[in-house]
Amino acid sequence: MKPYKRILLKLSGEALLGEQGHGIDGIVLEQYATEIKAVSDKGVEVAVVIGGGNIFRGVKGATQGMDRVQADYMGMMATMINSMALQDALERKQVQTRLMSAIRMEQIAEPYIRRRAIRHLEKGRVVIFGAGTGNPYFTTDTAASLRAIEVEADVILKGTRVDGIYDSDPEKNPDAKKFETITGDEVLRHRLTVMDLTAFTLCRDNATPIIVFDMNKKGNLMKVAFGEHVGSLVTWD
Repeated sequence: MKPYKRILLKLSGEALLGEQGHGIDGIVLEQYATEIKAVSDKGVEVAVVIGGGNIFRGVKGATQGMDRVQADYMGMMATMINSMALQDALERKQVQTRLMSAIRMEQIAEPYIRRRAIRHLEKGRVVIFGAGTGNPYFTTDTAASLRAIEVEADVILKGTRVDGIYDSDPEKNPDAKKFETITGDEVLRHRLTVMDLTAFTLCRDNATPIIVFDMNKKGNLMKVAFGEHVGSLVTWD
C-alpha cells in the first residue's frame, strides 16, 4: 500500500484518561508516542492536534455558569498541557518534535506560523499544534481541520476509542451498522457525529478526507497511514 505523505492526527483529550478518572494515563501516552514514532520513522510527515477534555472542557464550564470565553481559553490551556506531555513522551523516544501554539507562550512553545510548520514537517519533525485555533467558540476538531488544510495534509486521521463511524452508538446498540466508506453528504443527512459542523464544513469545502479509526488498537495508526482500510473513510465525491 502507498503511504500518505503527510497526515494530521486528531486525538481526543479524553483518550488520555485511560482507566483513570482524570488526568493523563502514562500507559496510554506511551502507547500513542510509540505508534506515532513508528509512523514517523517510516517517513510519513506527522502533525498532531490533541484535545483537552481530560483536564477541562470549555463548553462544560460554560454550562456550569462560567463565562464561555473564559472557559474556552481554559480549555486551550488544557490542550497545551496534553501537547507538552505528548512532546515529552516522543522526545524520550528520540523523536524530533516541535510544539506550536496558537496563543503566544514562548517559554514552552513556538508561535504557530504556517510556513515554519510546513518546514518542520518537511524536515521530518513531528509537529504538535496546541491551544486550538487561539479563539473561543471553536473546538479542537475545528483546529484540526484548519491546520490540516493550512499545512496541506493528505488526510485527517481521527483517532478514537471506536473503530469507525456507525449509524448509532455501538457502545449502546450492539446492532449498530458500521460504514466502511461514507460520503460527507451522507454524514450530514444521517446527522452522524464525526466532527462538529464547523470542522466538517471546512473539510467539505477543501475536499479533505477524514478517517475515523480506533487509535487504541496497536498497529492501527501504521495501517491507516500506509493506506490499509481501517476504520471508516469520509469522502467528498
